[in-house]
Amino acid sequence: MEKSVDFYDGAVKIARFLTSSKADDVVLLDLREANIWTDFFVIATTSSATHASGLENSLVEEIKKLELYEWYTKRKNVQGVDWKLIDLGNIVVHLMSKKARIFYNLEDLHSNAKEIDF
Repeated sequence: MEKSVDFYDGAVKIARFLTSSKADDVVLLDLREANIWTDFFVIATTSSATHASGLENSLVEEIKKLELYEWYTKRKNVQGVDWKLIDLGNIVVHLMSKKARIFYNLEDLHSNAKEIDF
């Protein structure tokens, strides 16, 4: 029997993990009713390129503990220092510099999403 994955619970745990790992302004958006390609966005601001890389590395380990799996996509360019995206299928994590967070403004872009308190 295949194990059922609770993506809501996973998204909440990822948001809490990022908060405890000193990411700033962590937001969890529920996109299930928005009818797009994923269920949850976890968006966090990083303080530097070093902070973003460290968060990404520790988050990958945490994702394994949660028994979630990253969808590896072939990219032409290596991700930059301003925005690191971790695609888990039903959960997409955005680690963004303050500059990128303001510029792309994902929260307003997906204003039809419900913000979840975690």
